[in-house]
Amino acid sequence: MPDWLTPLVDAAVMVPFMVLCVRLAGLRSFSKMSSYDFAVTVSFGSVLAGTVLNAGTPLWQGLVAMAALFAVQWAIGLARSRIDAVQEATDNDPLLLMHDGRLLEGNMASARITRSELSAKLREANVLDLAYVRAVVLETTGDVSVLHGETLQQDLLHGVRRGNLASGEAQQARLEPEEG
Repeated sequence: MPDWLTPLVDAAVMVPFMVLCVRLAGLRSFSKMSSYDFAVTVSFGSVLAGTVLNAGTPLWQGLVAMAALFAVQWAIGLARSRIDAVQEATDNDPLLLMHDGRLLEGNMASARITRSELSAKLREANVLDLAYVRAVVLETTGDVSVLHGETLQQDLLHGVRRGNLASGEAQQARLEPEEG
């Protein structure tokens, strides 16, 4: 087979195989619900790209690697749903960055989130007044959730690490430009 045809054949086999694996393993396969899920999703792309673009990687190795990733993800997902210690070992806790219009400077520092980054996320969430921001959470996937409105059901913060909120170190929310 000509060299230029090999990546086409590899892609034509690998992509349907990946879709088949997702159908068997479930949509969770490509979710970003935890840091573990995100890492495995990136790995799927790496295996696909490595197999298609690297002439030295045989198609069968790519298929085996893809199947192995799905199998490991499925097994870890099953264990995570049944054994708390596995979930604790594979997941980060979400972290509260802002509560009731107040910045949690210590939490932002530990997460290495700047005020300008937080301001960008607030703008993306169409926040017009910081007084209506009930909570900003750095999720386990690295996404930032902005909860704003009149009230907040505390159940929505279940499992969120509150950090400095408990110690009373919350600062008044003043998202002024950072010096530097």
